[in-house]
Amino acid sequence: MKRLLLIMSILFFLFGCTANKTKINQITQEEAYHKMKKENVIILDVRTSEEYQSGYIKNAININVDDLEKLAEKQIPDKNKTILVYCRSGNRSKRAAIILMNLGYKNVYDFGGINTWTYGIENYKGD
Repeated sequence: MKRLLLIMSILFFLFGCTANKTKINQITQEEAYHKMKKENVIILDVRTSEEYQSGYIKNAININVDDLEKLAEKQIPDKNKTILVYCRSGNRSKRAAIILMNLGYKNVYDFGGINTWTYGIENYKGD
């Protein structure tokens, strides 16, 4: 019995750790900027609303990464649309890209954080 538990634990560790290795489409900020200019894309800011209000990329919609799983399909119904994801430094955008891809979105691109964005930001004007 102990041997079976040991084998099951090893298998769980090996396959459990590799099962969620979703390949993220990472692009540079320059590539993202050119996509924004040439294509009809969704720009998704996954920071908190307070962070969003401190400045955001033009035309970005804001869905906090912690709410993304429950709000994505309602706010972004077209799963074939190109979605460009960013956050503050690039950590949450990776997490958000994985969430979106696991929800069935086909064209998700992570381009990192707004803290290194050099193409200008918008000031929040309120609702």
